[in-house]
Amino acid sequence: MRRSLCSRTFAPAQRIYGAAADGFTLIELLVVLTIIGLIMGLIGPRVLGYLEDSRAKTAKLQIESLSSALDLFYLDAGRYPTTSEGLDALAQRPSDIGIWNGPYIKGGRVPADPWGHPYQYRSPVDHNPPYEIVSFGSDGREGGSGNAADISNVEH
Repeated sequence: MRRSLCSRTFAPAQRIYGAAADGFTLIELLVVLTIIGLIMGLIGPRVLGYLEDSRAKTAKLQIESLSSALDLFYLDAGRYPTTSEGLDALAQRPSDIGIWNGPYIKGGRVPADPWGHPYQYRSPVDHNPPYEIVSFGSDGREGGSGNAADISNVEH
């Protein structure tokens, strides 16, 4: 009987454990996990910084949208909502308004700022436009700096 050079016979133990020899070692897995950890440690803070920047930009855009809605309210009612009426006057008709073609905001309710806090509205104020819309930032309190800085339609 002639045997080929390529044919080999395996013992049962080699068949069972031979397939496991193709896996990764513990050292290789630890090296890969360390590299992934370093990458996330370097890139993670940047991604979180972009997230905070995008929240501030979203607040500015929402304030601009609310300003446009207030201007439409002014065209219909002849005045801006008072501080006591607030931004809710854009969603629900105030009792003392003759002409009201609202709601002036999509969805019929005033949105919260990107941090989940209500926008602050003051009117009248002594500058142009005669109202101010403010988001108190991430901390929800007046003042602050960085991500906690106030965002307003009026430059202070």
